[in-house]
Amino acid sequence: MAHPVEGVMGVSMEKIREMVDVETIIGDPITAEGVTIIPVSKVSFGFASGGSDLPTQAAEKFAGGSGAGVTVKPVAFIVIKPDGNVSLMELGAKGSPFDGVMDALPGIVEKIKGFMAEKKAAKAEKKAQKDAENTAEGETLSEEKPE
Repeated sequence: MAHPVEGVMGVSMEKIREMVDVETIIGDPITAEGVTIIPVSKVSFGFASGGSDLPTQAAEKFAGGSGAGVTVKPVAFIVIKPDGNVSLMELGAKGSPFDGVMDALPGIVEKIKGFMAEKKAAKAEKKAQKDAENTAEGETLSEEKPE
């Protein structure tokens, strides 16, 4: 026989399943003047459940409860134009400064790589010039040496 807490949890999870499905995250398409807009949402939920057997003289009793919370936040719209062009329109600003840093990181890395490559090329060019000067001086010195 199943424990009563399993029943409480089962009912709670079933109710959450009814509220949160794929159609909650990717909404129904809306079409107007040939443009199709599909809403995209972020769904977060939490769930807690618990219970205890309470011994009494007559029989075992069970006391329990559960709770759940769900938030649905629109985050973007997928826009499909009549010419087949598809774009994503995000709502609002970035979630945190960290998100902005993470978005900028690839560009920063590329700039650093470019800077380092330029510096390395400049160093190699300077070395080549110095070697050329030393070679030219060596030829001049050898030409001026009396034999």
